[in-house]
Amino acid sequence: MEDMIKVFIIDDSAVVRTTIAALVEDDKKIILMGSASDPILAQEKFTRKGWPDVIILDIEMPRMDGLTYLKKIMIEHPVPVIICSSVAQKGSKNAMEALSLGAVEVIAKPEIGVKSFFEETKGLFLYAIKAAAKAKVRSASKPITPIVIDDRTKNSADVILPLQSKMVPTMQKIIAIGASTGGVQTLERILSALPANVPPIVITQHMPVGFTKSLAERLDRLCAVSVKEAEHGDKLLHGRVLVAAGDKHMMVKRDGRSYCVEIKDGPKVSRHKPSVDVLFRSCANEAGANAIGFILTGMGDDGARGLKEMLQSGAKTYSQEESSCVVYGMPKVAVEMGASMGALSLEEIVEIIKKKS
Repeated sequence: MEDMIKVFIIDDSAVVRTTIAALVEDDKKIILMGSASDPILAQEKFTRKGWPDVIILDIEMPRMDGLTYLKKIMIEHPVPVIICSSVAQKGSKNAMEALSLGAVEVIAKPEIGVKSFFEETKGLFLYAIKAAAKAKVRSASKPITPIVIDDRTKNSADVILPLQSKMVPTMQKIIAIGASTGGVQTLERILSALPANVPPIVITQHMPVGFTKSLAERLDRLCAVSVKEAEHGDKLLHGRVLVAAGDKHMMVKRDGRSYCVEIKDGPKVSRHKPSVDVLFRSCANEAGANAIGFILTGMGDDGARGLKEMLQSGAKTYSQEESSCVVYGMPKVAVEMGASMGALSLEEIVEIIKKKS
């Protein structure tokens, strides 16, 4: 009983509360601690019974909205939170704000057909709860030591190709980054600390369709570098960051003595689309020693094999150190596999990228 994950649902819809409760109770590793129709009722229950391991939280509710309550939680009693809301559909501003505030996952539920939606996505939903339970969340009142931000102005298998062994002529350096759970906050910290003239950066962050566009737009507003959701044929340019689109794989391709990206559909790789393994293998094939790979916070093992292939092709490869990861999954597997040359803090990752500018 002590090892079970205690889950609490806060949603003003009785149908949603009942449906999620039924899904949760089917899993032997999860126990439903309770539910409430709004955050005020939930808070009263927490005061009497203690806090859950994971909170599933709606955004639009009476008396107090979910984002306001999320801010309160992160200040007063940090707990892993999964946002589950129809307002989060299509990668809305609310979804990005929730992830930035510390939510470990956002699930966009439909406005109609809620019961069938949860039944169809049961496996992913339970996986998200288990990932959230392992997440490390920090109090907003005790921020991580800030990175010094450069003050320069902003400039206006069916998918993965077989690993190739070939010499790559000297070309520009490129930076490849892979992330999953906790990646939004981590990417904000890294990219906002970079000057505008960094080498081209390509990022695969596990997110659904629409969310990656909102993520790119948010990062573009916050950072000196230019950030956009990748489109087929986009050039890799200094000062530009390309984010893989949700539900599409992104690969780096050589284009003369420079690079561009190829966007490709196809099956999931390492259980994900976009997949970090796809991005990293393409870097191994197309850039070799001209690439630097970073694998960041996330659940699972996507990216570890691709990172090792990058290392074997001559690239420098690094993993995020455990203490700063929200979920130490992907970096841990990479370290255990011998794919990482070293585990680095976010500050050290920033410094390596800056040195290549």
